[in-house]
Amino acid sequence: MAELTEKISRYKTELAEELKNILRYWYDHTPDEVSGGFFGRLDNDSQVIAGAPKGTVLNARILWTFSAAFNQVPNADYLTAAYRAYDYICLYMIDYKDGGVYWSVDFEGQPLDTKKQVYAIAFTIYAFSEFYLASGDEAVKQKAIDLFYILVEKAYDPAQTGYFEAFTKDWQPIGDLRLSAKDANEKKTMNTHLHVLEAYTNLYRIWPDKALKQHLSVLINNFFDHFINQQTYNLNLFFDEDWNSKSGLVSYGHDIEATWLLLEAAEVIGDEGAGDRIRDVSIKMAEETLKAIDADGGLWYEYEPAEDRPIKEKHWWVQAEAMVGFFNAWQISGDEKYLDQSIGSWEFVKEKILDKANGEWFWGIKPDGAIMHTEDKVGIWKCPYHNGRACMEIIKRIG
Repeated sequence: MAELTEKISRYKTELAEELKNILRYWYDHTPDEVSGGFFGRLDNDSQVIAGAPKGTVLNARILWTFSAAFNQVPNADYLTAAYRAYDYICLYMIDYKDGGVYWSVDFEGQPLDTKKQVYAIAFTIYAFSEFYLASGDEAVKQKAIDLFYILVEKAYDPAQTGYFEAFTKDWQPIGDLRLSAKDANEKKTMNTHLHVLEAYTNLYRIWPDKALKQHLSVLINNFFDHFINQQTYNLNLFFDEDWNSKSGLVSYGHDIEATWLLLEAAEVIGDEGAGDRIRDVSIKMAEETLKAIDADGGLWYEYEPAEDRPIKEKHWWVQAEAMVGFFNAWQISGDEKYLDQSIGSWEFVKEKILDKANGEWFWGIKPDGAIMHTEDKVGIWKCPYHNGRACMEIIKRIG
């Protein structure tokens, strides 16, 4: 018992220090003092890419991270950074005419990609809910609620449930629904639903509304009815509007991330029955994910079943979610192998993913162990949310 206590205590201490390092990097390197907000892109060596677009998802994730950090450790710098992100989103990224948020603006804040991606709106709800807890500003809470209403009105499928992926600026059908070029161009995706679930869960903490609770219940059921493959215990990723699965691709980071986000949602709305179902399936999904842990302790990125081919890159966010997901599996089951894997994922990060020279985490490593130098340190997708959240979540759970 003493050995276990020491192991957990050391884990918490190391993550508390790493959280400070992550936040200091973003506070020191990313504010754009000329054009406002935060730089849209820094390369692997932390050099600013001039004129890079500024993504709403990145800014919302910055806002969430600094708000959550302030809510855990009330450091004035964290709140300053949160206000900076919030003000920029409100000034440039919210579409006050048609509702929702833009996908991106240019480096000076002018609308660039104006399509309405449900994923980006979800992250803005998530961030505003957290910032309300940090700021106490009722206007922030109302903005989060307004975004919830626009999603339900414009993006929810009342016939089959679920959320359509994307729309034009004025909420008309759009040809290219994808978040990124690697995604299947389908109308409903697991990734977007997972982060709508996450956003609504955070919103419910500050606004326990009956309609919101019902939408969370429907989202949880969507995972059991469609997203969780009951044969393989991986997630199905892409669907048409009638919930026909359109891809067999496996995303290990999403699999392990979903386990703890689903349980959090059930617990926040007080649904004990759903919580029991999620605990059971979470262990099965964690077991399946363990099969993708490499000999060095890192978690592979994806698996393509049609070719029986694992994609053995090891991305930063996948390791961060493994840290939380396996810790959650240990808390559910009491089986110490999951705790050991959570810590093992952190040991892998320390050895292979931390940029000890320039700060923050590398995007990842290639199958041969080489650092992915051409990927961003900061960008549309590279953010402080996954790794910062992993530190905060495990610190909170250790208590």
